[in-house]
Amino acid sequence: MWGEFMRRVKIIIGITLILLCLFTQAVLAIDKPEFDLQTKSAILMDAKTGRILYEKNAHQKLPPASVTKIMTMLLAMEAVDEGRVKWDDKISTSELAAKMGGSQIWLEPGEEMTFEHLIKAVAVVSANDACVAIAEHLYGTEENFVKAMNDKAKELGLENTFFYNTNGLPPTDPDIQGNYTTAADVAKMSLELLKHPKILKFTSIWIDHIRDGESFLRNTNNLVRFFKGADGLKTGYTQEAGFCVSATAKKDGMRFIAVVMNAPNSKVRFNEARSLLNYAFSIHRSVDIVSKGEVVSKVKVFKGEIPEIDAVAKEDLKISVMKGEEKEAVKQTRLNKEVVAPVKVGDKVGEIVVLKGEEVLGRVDLVAKEEVAKANFFKIILQLFKKFISNIMNIFE
Repeated sequence: MWGEFMRRVKIIIGITLILLCLFTQAVLAIDKPEFDLQTKSAILMDAKTGRILYEKNAHQKLPPASVTKIMTMLLAMEAVDEGRVKWDDKISTSELAAKMGGSQIWLEPGEEMTFEHLIKAVAVVSANDACVAIAEHLYGTEENFVKAMNDKAKELGLENTFFYNTNGLPPTDPDIQGNYTTAADVAKMSLELLKHPKILKFTSIWIDHIRDGESFLRNTNNLVRFFKGADGLKTGYTQEAGFCVSATAKKDGMRFIAVVMNAPNSKVRFNEARSLLNYAFSIHRSVDIVSKGEVVSKVKVFKGEIPEIDAVAKEDLKISVMKGEEKEAVKQTRLNKEVVAPVKVGDKVGEIVVLKGEEVLGRVDLVAKEEVAKANFFKIILQLFKKFISNIMNIFE
């Protein structure tokens, strides 16, 4: 009888050890994914947190070819936000812009095109001539624009990045240093570009036209057409750089960035970017935190006609968490200590932040649901008196 009992105990222990081994292997597989990539360099990033999910030679300096245009588009979008250019501004083509080789929309010297159509041409068909036209319009010369690109790289902490031109074409003189960067730096600049979501209006286009339908545009990024949720960002190819792409996709509120550099051919480039993105979506799940317009809390208003207002979420907030880590996400509601009238609808009065340890998984502003006018003199005096009494009482508690 004792022998039978011990036999069963050994069986149970054996099964437990096997299950623990399998579980440990599964965890390690999530923490350290294995990909048999032909690509020389690659990285996979969570676009909301910046967490690196996978990397291969991610800090190796390589020529980026037209992936360079991520920085070009970033400076262009910043110019829009700063009011230095409008979407319908007409931009004239210089002799320099017109003679750019490689991918282009065949701009003629003196031809005018709107800033919006030029950005579309850069984002969709990787037009080198459009890059130079934009650069000259915004900074006077391409050289000045390139200096701004390198200044921005330093600002973003891209220590292994250098730009020689706006479009990624290699220098004709072999003694001149051309553009170089790393997969890690491309991911960071891609993350920065995504802070300007309007760029996705252009990078997500599959087929379009400009010049009143005379010029046909077809996106160089096949993932936009053949991978669900893909909406950017930029491809690149030269003989020296090989086939490159910074790809991003969004599903169920989750967004990831996959950078592939120096793939041997276009098929491998897209297949490996697709594999990385599929992996990211497979190990994460989306969690709803708050909906746009949802009342989250009451906020006290000082010197107002009414004493408090509703704080509502400015936008929907969803976070992506690794499966099994959902309970580690902690939601914090942070309200402004003092909101002083007058208050307008939409004024920020706080925020919701979701944390996993010290890592920020997501955040959204809380805004005033209603307007509050400033109270008259006597109401303000009464409020000050009540506040004084309240402070005195707190001292003796």
